[in-house]
Amino acid sequence: MYFCGIDVAKRNHVALVLDEQGQVVQPAFTVHNTRAGFQHLQQVLSSLSGPVHIGLEATGHYWLALFENLSSQYPVTVLNPLQIHAYRRSGVRKCKTDRLDAFWIADFVRIGQRPPTNHNTPLLLQLRELTRFRSRLIEQIGDCKRKILSVLDRVFPEYETIFSDVFLRSSRQLLTKAVCAQDFADFDLTELAQQLHSASRGRFGQDKAESIQQLARQSVGITFLADAARVEMRCLLEQIDLLETQCALLDQKLAELMDRIPQHITTIPGIGPVTGAAILAEIGDVQRFETAEKLVAYAGIDAAVYQTGQFEAKEMHMSKRGSPHLRHALWQAAFVASQFDPELRTYYQHKRAEGKDHGVALGAICRKLLHRIHVVLKEQRPYIVR
Repeated sequence: MYFCGIDVAKRNHVALVLDEQGQVVQPAFTVHNTRAGFQHLQQVLSSLSGPVHIGLEATGHYWLALFENLSSQYPVTVLNPLQIHAYRRSGVRKCKTDRLDAFWIADFVRIGQRPPTNHNTPLLLQLRELTRFRSRLIEQIGDCKRKILSVLDRVFPEYETIFSDVFLRSSRQLLTKAVCAQDFADFDLTELAQQLHSASRGRFGQDKAESIQQLARQSVGITFLADAARVEMRCLLEQIDLLETQCALLDQKLAELMDRIPQHITTIPGIGPVTGAAILAEIGDVQRFETAEKLVAYAGIDAAVYQTGQFEAKEMHMSKRGSPHLRHALWQAAFVASQFDPELRTYYQHKRAEGKDHGVALGAICRKLLHRIHVVLKEQRPYIVR
């Protein structure tokens, strides 16, 4: 068996091959990130007299083309750069070069006997790409909403008190017709009532229209910004509509991908299809994590312990060393589970009764959810509510 370590970069990778005793059988050589470069790499590997196990770091997105090209012919293990960084420090000399990194990667695969990355990885990578893109769209929607509130705060600050949520369907539809306080004050009362009745499906009507006009006539909104505010509002509302349509399209695609991946993660209370897709995408191959605690550490919700000599810190915080996308998805799932899962709701209330604040209690629920997730993914079985 031979072990090939590849240090991944944008333009040129560096590869090196070790034998089972850790001796270099193929010194470090450059692999251009081109089709010709990949063919040269395969020629070198095929010239070896035995099977080859390849290791490479998950550096940005630059490892994906290599993985796709090699995984159909060789066992390929994708490694977290933090693992190689820690392993490199076991060396005596403090030296870092691409050629040495390739050596450390190959030696890490040789010593650690790391299993090849899961064959479902391409699907999981698609899932990760879409869930992260969806997360960015949600951030853009939130940004647009904050800008709308800023516009209203200048031209009709009292508007926020009219509806329980400014972005209710009835409110958003109304804002396409009027924006400034003067717009609402000049609106025909009967027409305003009809607009409200139609947009709210009969929930609002004449009374609401009268209260809006009364507030508008007493408003301290800035009048000379009216024309600019109307343009801004129209653009921002259209952006939100477009982004929400795109999110719906992504949700449909995510559901299709989830159906193609063997998983039971959505059987866990608190984890829906979209949150489940994000969690599954960020975990990737669960076989990388021998224990649930290792998965907890990967998510960065383990405690950062500080102790030296006679001193030991009393307050501990999350390490936050792992995937921020995974933590965000877990946080959303924990919030839902703390309300709708009887066991976790009781656990949340117990933590609060101990004097823990909301964030600490949710962090504890995240840990419990990860333990459930680890079992469900490892054993490929649905979660059973007891």
